[in-house]
Amino acid sequence: MPKVTEKPFKSIFRQVPKWQDLWFYQKSEVLYQMTYVFCERFLPQYGDRTVDQMVQAARSGKQNIVEGSEDGKTSTEMELKLLNVARSSIGELRQDYEDFLKSRQLRQWTAGDERFQPMQDFTKSHNLLSDYEPFFNKWSAEEMANVGLTLCFQIDTMMNKYMESLEKTFVTQGGIKERMHAARTGYRQQQDRRLVDLEQTVPVLQQQLAQAQAEAAEWKTKYEDLKQRALNAYNQQQEEIERLKKQRSTDYL
Repeated sequence: MPKVTEKPFKSIFRQVPKWQDLWFYQKSEVLYQMTYVFCERFLPQYGDRTVDQMVQAARSGKQNIVEGSEDGKTSTEMELKLLNVARSSIGELRQDYEDFLKSRQLRQWTAGDERFQPMQDFTKSHNLLSDYEPFFNKWSAEEMANVGLTLCFQIDTMMNKYMESLEKTFVTQGGIKERMHAARTGYRQQQDRRLVDLEQTVPVLQQQLAQAQAEAAEWKTKYEDLKQRALNAYNQQQEEIERLKKQRSTDYL
């Protein structure tokens, strides 16, 4: 009998990268922690709303990446919305760092500054908080603000590329409704194929059953014949025994 196998169902949940592994998330974690220390070191702790704004913007950027990635398992649309919120928050933080430098007559490093390229090389090749923490209490305000600005730009660039890939995925694969429809359609098609496969095995099984019944009838006939022959032989033997006993008793007389 042919073996009917069922293919595993394709999950309606979209496969998304772990947010912990996304480089722009790792950089956003660095940016949040660094911004918190930056505000503690270089901004008034009371009476300046900039502190709360910068910390909240950095946190919003980080958290919306996490929420967007989690929601992306079911909704690409929601992931795109939350990532765009994260981008907006990072954009606000970038403006705050720029304003800090301008208001204190500090320099924003550009390609012409000898410190610019080493900073670019370091931030491009380092994503983990542990790479940056040793410098949090060593960098000057100008150094820390420029690193913060650079991270903001890099995160934004990475997120833009990631969101472009999400848009392509949404166009080609659709959202949760499309995946649910595809899953239901796939299930029905699988059940239809299984029904066809089972129906195709019916004639084979009928033939095998008829053959087995014929063989059983043949063996039954052989069994009855063998049984009768054995019974006849037994009866003949018993008759011979009785005859010999009678003959022996007569001989003694």
